[in-house]
Amino acid sequence: MKALVTGVKGQLGYDVMKVLEARGYEGVGVDVEDMDITDEAAVRRVIGEVKPDVIVHCAAYTAVDAAEDNVELCRKINVDGTLNIAKQAKELDAKMIYISTDYVFNGQGEEPWEPDDPNKEPLNVYGQSKYDGELAVINTLDKYYIVRISWVFGENGKNFVKTMLRVGKEKGVAKVVDDQIGSPTYTADLAELLVDMAEREEYGTYHATNEGLCSWYEFTKEIYKQAGLDVDLSPCSSDEFPAKANRPSNSRMSKDKLEKHGFKRLPSWQDALSRFLKCIEY
Repeated sequence: MKALVTGVKGQLGYDVMKVLEARGYEGVGVDVEDMDITDEAAVRRVIGEVKPDVIVHCAAYTAVDAAEDNVELCRKINVDGTLNIAKQAKELDAKMIYISTDYVFNGQGEEPWEPDDPNKEPLNVYGQSKYDGELAVINTLDKYYIVRISWVFGENGKNFVKTMLRVGKEKGVAKVVDDQIGSPTYTADLAELLVDMAEREEYGTYHATNEGLCSWYEFTKEIYKQAGLDVDLSPCSSDEFPAKANRPSNSRMSKDKLEKHGFKRLPSWQDALSRFLKCIEY
């Protein structure tokens, strides 16, 4: 199997390449300087040269607040760029794995979102762009996976865990929201699942986060506990941290569909955090 991975300099793309190599597959990683996904001719040329069996599309515009002021750029990358890749996947009869987000939902209530829930009401520009990217894939391809994730952390790049470790060490005090509930996603675990999917043909839309639920406050508490940092940590409401883009209070996602189609659920987020902390310096 030969895979092309977009966004290879990001957290997830980096880990997907590691898993491909570990399993003996050929992985070709690209980032914006190798293939600008908004340039259809460049996408056609690069993917045409690589001729992959599967495209794992990790590249995205992910600056949630900045997206509110940069709507055109956000959509160009997340919608048009995704469509450009989907068209080439169709041309080559390649599988495509598109990474999406819980932000496609309205984030209300307390019930876990189902992968095939027809009610999509994105709260912000970023969420709408990722949902429209999903539609670009669905309307172009038959051989696709859409994988929604949330609260991502990985070895290669910036993330919430690294930020909170730095804040804890530098300031010794932190205040974190406790009214948004979801599940962290460790890219090393997710990458294993994505390559499992690439090996099979159980196509469709899935949710994939590490097991267990927490608030951002509870997540931070566990980060400091496992890292052995003594930090004066206190909870607060989202209202105390006003942001340009609305955030979902309910990021719970049902992962039952994974098991129904023979895929393994990811380990608990606490276990994932423990393994992650062993991989980084802090």
